[in-house]
Amino acid sequence: MKRFSLTLSFFLLISFAFAQAKLQSPSEFLGYELGDRFTRHHRMVEYFKAVDEAMPHVQVAQYGETYEHRPLIYAIVASPDNFKNLEQIRLDNLKRAGVMEGTPSTKVAIVWLSYNVHGNEANSMEASMKTLYELVNPANAKTKEWLKNTIVILDPCINPDGRDRYANYYNQYGNLPANPDPQAREHRELWPGGRANHYHFDLNRDWAWETQTESQSRIKIYNQWLPHVHVDYHEQGYNSPYYFAPAAEPFHEVITNWQREFQVTIGKNNAKYFDEQGWLYFTKERFDLYYPSYGDTYPTYSGAIGMTYVL
Repeated sequence: MKRFSLTLSFFLLISFAFAQAKLQSPSEFLGYELGDRFTRHHRMVEYFKAVDEAMPHVQVAQYGETYEHRPLIYAIVASPDNFKNLEQIRLDNLKRAGVMEGTPSTKVAIVWLSYNVHGNEANSMEASMKTLYELVNPANAKTKEWLKNTIVILDPCINPDGRDRYANYYNQYGNLPANPDPQAREHRELWPGGRANHYHFDLNRDWAWETQTESQSRIKIYNQWLPHVHVDYHEQGYNSPYYFAPAAEPFHEVITNWQREFQVTIGKNNAKYFDEQGWLYFTKERFDLYYPSYGDTYPTYSGAIGMTYVL
């Protein structure tokens, strides 16, 4: 029996080491550097699933399907200890929010990152793959420390139909090197463009109303977690610097003073890193928190720190 146990332990160790060895960066998996071209949605899904298979503390699941039958997926990333306790952490958070009765027994933050709600703001889906890799890379000591008290949930593409519509357009008409003329065909999408979903609906106006299947599917999962922080990633024109919270004033009256102050705290922390690199950014000038159906306001009105980040 002892010999059998040692043999089993040996093979489990080898299996674990093999799984670790399979982890690839997005560039290694895709065969090109991120940013060299737009990745089609199905390849991103394949990468997320590959990371799931390679790393024991990552869980990728499908939460729905678009009108054009593309899968809607999300990934949960946690430390090994927290991953074993995911369901208890989720339930404890619902108790803390008053949705369930009982006293929570865990203290773990939940951060939800949403990418590419507007299909032709296409860089953020690429960024989601890089973010996932950095979160799970065993060599990244910083993320190991972060994950000790934080669960990260990534929705890499809220709007796959619009995203592929745009990616296919640009991959067909784009030049190498890119044409800097803003009037060039590669920069002027044909109607209806990639911003909206299959039914030409702006999904960043649908968080509360849930008229579209993407929103209906996503909100079911979102409300099962009620994350403490939600970040909605967007993209601006090439002449606009990066935007991050705090949002433009005035704030809606239902937003608490604590939420306002925490937005400022996060914004100052972001600014510190941007200042170190000499990167341009702005805050407070645009992107209000009034309309209840944005990707920053719906989470904020639900008790989270909801924020828009714009590349």
